[in-house]
Amino acid sequence: MKKVILWLVVFQIVVPAALSAREVPFTLEDRDRIIRIEARLNEIDKRFEQIDKRFEQMMSFLWILTTVFVAITVMTIGFALWDRKTVLKPLEMKVESNATKLENALNALRKLAEIDKKVYVILKQFNLL
Repeated sequence: MKKVILWLVVFQIVVPAALSAREVPFTLEDRDRIIRIEARLNEIDKRFEQIDKRFEQMMSFLWILTTVFVAITVMTIGFALWDRKTVLKPLEMKVESNATKLENALNALRKLAEIDKKVYVILKQFNLL
């Protein structure tokens, strides 16, 4: 029994070693195939580099486009605020002038109402006294 176990152990060690020692044939066709695969991989790498450059160009263009849009928006808002100030300033002065004139006219009518009762009745009717 011991001999059988010993033979099995020896067989287990020797047979796999003999099988793995067998040389794998590497032909010229295999070498050519590897060269073609390497060439194809290099082409794929170049194509990825081209795509990466194109992507960077597109991103640069988008940043420029965004910057232009923001600049136009800021300029439009700035122009609107500037225009509003320049248009409203003369109008405010005109309104103040008219308000002063109206107040003076009302004061004149009140003085006239002290003398003329018809003017007094009319001013009283419109709650201007």
